[in-house]
Amino acid sequence: MLLRPSRLAGLVLWVSFQILAANTAVHAQEKGQPGKFDFYLLNLSWSPEFCSIQGTSPQCAAHPGFIVHGLWPQNNDGTYPVFCAERPGPQKPEANLDITPDLALLQHEWDKHGTCTTLAPETFFKLEHKAFQNLKMPKLFNNLDHELLLKPDYILDLFQEANPSYPKGSIVLSCGNNRLTAIEACLSKDDLTPTACRNVPGCHAQVVRIVPQTQQP
Repeated sequence: MLLRPSRLAGLVLWVSFQILAANTAVHAQEKGQPGKFDFYLLNLSWSPEFCSIQGTSPQCAAHPGFIVHGLWPQNNDGTYPVFCAERPGPQKPEANLDITPDLALLQHEWDKHGTCTTLAPETFFKLEHKAFQNLKMPKLFNNLDHELLLKPDYILDLFQEANPSYPKGSIVLSCGNNRLTAIEACLSKDDLTPTACRNVPGCHAQVVRIVPQTQQP
C-alpha cells in the first residue's frame, strides 16, 4: 500500500523522534496512570542538531539554539510513563511555536507525555514555558558561529554558573555520536523547583562536538 506524502512525512518524523530519544536517554517506558510520577525532566534540544533530522519542519531550523523538546514526567527508578490517556491536545497548538517550533513534535509530546499529567493541555504547555524561561542559557550559546569541541563537564559547569539556584546534579547533558543533542533539567512535580536528577543517564563522551547555530551539520 502506498502512503500519501503527508502520511509518509509524518511517519519519517515520528521515526526520527524515536531515534533522537534513543540517543538522548535509554529508559524503561511503560503505560502509566495520569499524575503518577515523581518529577519532571525538561529536555532542551540543541536545534542545529535536532532540526537537521529528516522530517522536521523549516520553522524548526529557523529557531537556532536550545528549543523545548518536552517536559517529561519521570520516576525516580529511571522508568517513565507514556501515552497514559487519550485526550485532545491544545486548541491552539501554534501558540507554543515560540519554544517548540514544530507542530508535529508538539502533538507528539502531548500524546506521549502531557497525557501522563492531570493538567489541561493549555496548562501543561504553560508550565513548559515556565520551565524553559527559568533555565538560563550560558553566554557561550548565544549566536554561536563556529563549531566547538568541549568536555561535557565544562558545559555543565557553564550551566551551573548561569543557574546558581540549581543544585548540583540537577542539570544533565545528553549526546549522540559524540555530538551535543540536549540539555536536561530535573524539576519538582509540584512547583518546578530544581532538584537533583535520579537515574537520568548523561553523556559519557570525553568531548562533544557542538554544531554552530549559523549553519546545519
